[in-house]
Amino acid sequence: MRLSKFLCVPLTVLGLACVAPLNAQSGGTIAKVNGVAIPQSRLDLVVKAATAQGQPDSAEVKNALRENLITEEILAQEAIKKKLDRNPEVVTQIDLARQGILIRAYQADFMRNNPVSDSELRKEYETVKSQMGDKEYKARHILVETEQEAKDLLAALKKGSAFDKLAGERSIDTGSKSNGGELGWSSAAVYVKPFADALTRLKKGETTSQPVQSPFGWHVIRLDDVRTAVPPSFDEVKQNMQQRVLQRKFATVVESLRKNAKVE
Repeated sequence: MRLSKFLCVPLTVLGLACVAPLNAQSGGTIAKVNGVAIPQSRLDLVVKAATAQGQPDSAEVKNALRENLITEEILAQEAIKKKLDRNPEVVTQIDLARQGILIRAYQADFMRNNPVSDSELRKEYETVKSQMGDKEYKARHILVETEQEAKDLLAALKKGSAFDKLAGERSIDTGSKSNGGELGWSSAAVYVKPFADALTRLKKGETTSQPVQSPFGWHVIRLDDVRTAVPPSFDEVKQNMQQRVLQRKFATVVESLRKNAKVE
């Protein structure tokens, strides 16, 4: 048998992997490891997942993924030799992995068989657009844990302390403190209600006179600017609208299944 057709590659103590090159596949298998065939379908699946993550669909990538599958098969065989597949914790992990795969398959099947009409998408778009409102706000905030801390910050601001300096020193919002508490341009609808209500009552340049409580803590909010909102076009957010509608429909299905299931 010619070496170019069938290569046996020793992998230290892990055993011997006999690998058929990709251009010499037969019978729907990519390799045999200690007599156990690795099916082509397994490689096809991991290649599909890799390309979905941005990897090129190239011979190099396929070969690398094939080598990974071979190594994984070797390790899985060793685990079975040690009877680790009978370990109760491992059995539970396998059951959970199987359940997760089945759930994802059910979700994918639902989405394939429940296409969203263009009219539904446009209705969703108009609903979201109306919720976003006709204004965008450029705000800053300082988030602290207690009301007293927020009151101390307001007192410091009245005495002339710089808002951005206090935000950098005192805010517990790690996402904005390094930018002086700046939150950028956003619709009020993206914020939790107490924050949004306080923000929309402010005039340009004003700071809240009292601390604002939200589920995240206590806020001191300043409104830097206001502008007319320009919503994205329908085509720009069509895919997002489709996901929103499908998620809502799937949630309804899940709720119905829960009601009809016999849970003891």
